[in-house]
Amino acid sequence: MSLFWPYLGAEYLALLEMQIAVVAVLILISSLDDLFIDAWYWVRRLYRAFFVKHKYRPLTPTQLRAKQEQPIAIMVPAWLEYDVIAVMIENMISVLEYRNYVIFVGTYVNDAATIAEVTRIAHRYKQLVRVEVPHPGPTCKADCLNWIIQAIFLHEHRNGLEFAGVILHDSEDVLHPLELKFFNYLLPRMDLIQIPVMSLEREWYELVAGVYMDEFAEWHAKDLVVRESVSGMVPSAGVGTCFSRRALITLCRDTDNQPFNTAILTEDYDIGSRLALYGMKAIIAQFPVEFRVQRTRWFSYGPKRQLTLSLPLSVREYFPDTFRASYRQKARWVLGISLQGWQIFGWHGSLADRYLLMRDRKGIFTTIVTILVYLVALQFIVFYLLSQLEIWNLRYPSLFITHPWLQLVLFANILALLLRMVQRFYFVNRLYGWEQGLMSLPRMGIANFVNFFAVARAWKIFLSNLLFGTPIVWDKTMHDFPNADTLNKTHQRLGELLLTWQAIDTEKLQSILEMQKERHLPLGRYLVLRGLLDDEILAEALAYQTGLSRASFSVDTVSSYHDVLPADLCIRLRLLPIGQGEVGQLIVAVAGPLGKEELAELNAALGHGPVQQIARESEITAGLRHLRGDPEHLTGDQSGSPLLLGDILTEQGLVTSVALKAAMRDYRPSRDGRIGDFLVRRGILTPEALRQGLDKQNGRLPQAHG
Repeated sequence: MSLFWPYLGAEYLALLEMQIAVVAVLILISSLDDLFIDAWYWVRRLYRAFFVKHKYRPLTPTQLRAKQEQPIAIMVPAWLEYDVIAVMIENMISVLEYRNYVIFVGTYVNDAATIAEVTRIAHRYKQLVRVEVPHPGPTCKADCLNWIIQAIFLHEHRNGLEFAGVILHDSEDVLHPLELKFFNYLLPRMDLIQIPVMSLEREWYELVAGVYMDEFAEWHAKDLVVRESVSGMVPSAGVGTCFSRRALITLCRDTDNQPFNTAILTEDYDIGSRLALYGMKAIIAQFPVEFRVQRTRWFSYGPKRQLTLSLPLSVREYFPDTFRASYRQKARWVLGISLQGWQIFGWHGSLADRYLLMRDRKGIFTTIVTILVYLVALQFIVFYLLSQLEIWNLRYPSLFITHPWLQLVLFANILALLLRMVQRFYFVNRLYGWEQGLMSLPRMGIANFVNFFAVARAWKIFLSNLLFGTPIVWDKTMHDFPNADTLNKTHQRLGELLLTWQAIDTEKLQSILEMQKERHLPLGRYLVLRGLLDDEILAEALAYQTGLSRASFSVDTVSSYHDVLPADLCIRLRLLPIGQGEVGQLIVAVAGPLGKEELAELNAALGHGPVQQIARESEITAGLRHLRGDPEHLTGDQSGSPLLLGDILTEQGLVTSVALKAAMRDYRPSRDGRIGDFLVRRGILTPEALRQGLDKQNGRLPQAHG
């Protein structure tokens, strides 16, 4: 046997060379397709630079802001998004430079956690509508979107308006302030407007997550531009897509009011193709805007720096950062675009359309071929090591020597690979800097393995459905949302925040601000006293503004902690002890963050700093009355609790806030009795003013005004 194994090795090596020859030819054919896209992009870019751009004045943000705002709807489908949906909506509303819009969030009946989150934040925002999908999930994203579309049409009918456009977003999206202004400018001339989708910046060593940075940087800057130019069809990316009213009405008319295709997982890609068949105008929009980013130089070893970059207006988000989550998400894309698209729609359209369909679908084969290259190369390395160690030296004349044209094929593939690397570096460097540009080169290998596992999973799901009828469902990807540092979130004053939430209009706020300054009352409490703001909205606004949690407590909670702090101190500082933190700190419920003097007094009583949580003013009032022994209940809605006498006296101008605050430092309920009587004895208040204040307290309760 020892005489034959060298010949067997030679035969096996010859077989490997035949395999590499076949694979090399297939890769060259695929590379010619990529070369065509590259050539079209760069020739088009040069042509526009020399013959087109000088004819037109570039669009400016001023022009966007000058156009009157049309009503716009935003769709956010949500299945198990309880961990990110609230902060996503908050960030969206806080950054958008737009007022005339409504957000529709679709939730499933069996997703209680997401329903609770959406319901909670709906108390803050008048422009938020929760849409209920009446059957259990998960179904598919298209099904959720179809129910949202029906809710949008119903909202139009009830409110006597028509939305000029409908925008599709996911619950992990980070929006640019000018996004709706840009869509508003292009509506109704365009029927599908797609802005680029980009990954939020990752660390250089996050290899899997970095793959999304690389692929989307090149795909949305080059490939989608070429696709629009070649065929006029732009596939929706599933986020950052605006549909005109005309487009949705057309799709609904021919699909029994089901515009999104529930038979396919990639309903976004499908809807772009269908709109093209109707002759709708589609565009991949490239509009330069400013982004503020924080970066560290020299692969995180240099100092941090804040940069303002001019980049295309885009939607940014975090994509999966683990291998398994990544290939599972990509498997859904491959399954919907390549396999289901081929099965359901076949090959249709013009020659350009068919070419682009081929380009979309070739990955289900070429990805496998790419992995074969790695396997064959690994075996060649083994044979090379055996020959170097003189364990095996017998081999037949190489196929690449007897057929010289194969050498040209290999050489062409090497050039094609270098071209891919150069372009990948260019597009990644343009968005993320040279460090990420360099890291994009080794990440190309990581991407090959992620894509291979994605294709393998897609084939498995597709064949299982085809052969055994296994249902294809929404394969959930858990999402991350960036923190405030990543978003460069700026602090908003309460008035600005209430305007953003549409809790009060600009003219009314300006007039209130003038009166509020004279009374020296905090703006939120003054608005509640005037009946212009619900104290639930005020509590949510203060919690959002300060970053403090909302308090949740009952009468039993207040009773169990009644002896932790003196009742006199709780009444004077307007707080309630309601629990203990993880390391033993006292948790106190407050109607607004405590000032320095109040914190110092509380620290002296406790010996440590408290954890503050925001509660409604009416909850604090009811809790303090309970501590004082009054028959006040804390269960249920406390919005009808009497207003505090001190606030009423200040709001009515019967006492100054400075005098009241000074007096309250000396006030002890057990010694001084009722606050009103105490103020009269101090000469701060007249008996007549006290009666007037008490009449107001007993006769007027805070009410929310629309």
